[in-house]
Amino acid sequence: MEIGIVIAVVVVALVFDYTNGFHDAANAIATSVSTGALKPRVALAMAAIMNFVGAFLGQKVAQTVSETIDPGTGTHALVIVMAGLLGAITWNMITWYYGLPSSSSHALIGGLVGAAVAAGATANWDVVLEKVVIPMFVSPIVAFSLGFGLMVVIMWVFRNANPGRANRGFKIAQTISAAAMALGHGLQDAQKTMGVIFLALLAGGYVTASDPLPLWVIIAAAAAISAGTYSGGWRIMRTLGRRIIHLDPPRGFAAEAVAASVLYTTAYGFSAPISTTHTITSAVMGVGATKRLSAVRWGVAKSILTAWVLTFPAAALAAAICYWIAHIFLP
Repeated sequence: MEIGIVIAVVVVALVFDYTNGFHDAANAIATSVSTGALKPRVALAMAAIMNFVGAFLGQKVAQTVSETIDPGTGTHALVIVMAGLLGAITWNMITWYYGLPSSSSHALIGGLVGAAVAAGATANWDVVLEKVVIPMFVSPIVAFSLGFGLMVVIMWVFRNANPGRANRGFKIAQTISAAAMALGHGLQDAQKTMGVIFLALLAGGYVTASDPLPLWVIIAAAAAISAGTYSGGWRIMRTLGRRIIHLDPPRGFAAEAVAASVLYTTAYGFSAPISTTHTITSAVMGVGATKRLSAVRWGVAKSILTAWVLTFPAAALAAAICYWIAHIFLP
């Protein structure tokens, strides 16, 4: 019975990883596609490869995710983890349907916390506050500010450049910045699924807290998010690449470069599972604001902000409902 639930949790975790990939594919490539720097399928293939590679570059974020709750051990603990995943998947699908670039990261952690609270298990609030909630508010502000600042520098440095030649150069540069962004997405988001799978193995008694991540977990998570990325997320790509602001190649490069830098810094420096969605969207708004504040479609931004605010509690509620339903059949 228990081994069956462990396998089911791992499968559902990989399904979440796949939905994370197509939900967040826009994070890495929407700006490059919208500026014409990359063709959509080429961009998706590059993003899928870099997502796969990025998953092997660290484990600090995975460790943080595995520490957000302490569900205990046994069947009941596995049900809690399963409910957390189902809550996150539910919210991912809702926001994907409406084309809103919400955070898969915060949906996952919100789901785990919601399921733990519903079950009366322990949520590690110090970890959640320090590594999730604070970065959730700080990272978009940093990305917006750095995006605005970098774009101001680019505008000043290239103020006398030939516009056509400069745009061609920045289209080439966007290939590099988009690859860096996709690598950062793999580094951040694939690790979150690894952390959940490790949590399930821990609950089932198949690993101890001091064990390293099994290689098969890393490969499976990397493959799932890579496959999801290649399948694309066209609804969200339209929102991020076109509806917030019409990007040109210099602004696309600046947004991607800033977002990638923030992802690497938080992963390696703070072990914080931040939202790649929040980061790139805020950077896009920041570079867009250098045109003029009215150039950013703040109505669209308001809808995105609403999804951001709702993600953690909505995923938590969905996970709690999933736990209560599961608890009826698995008391």
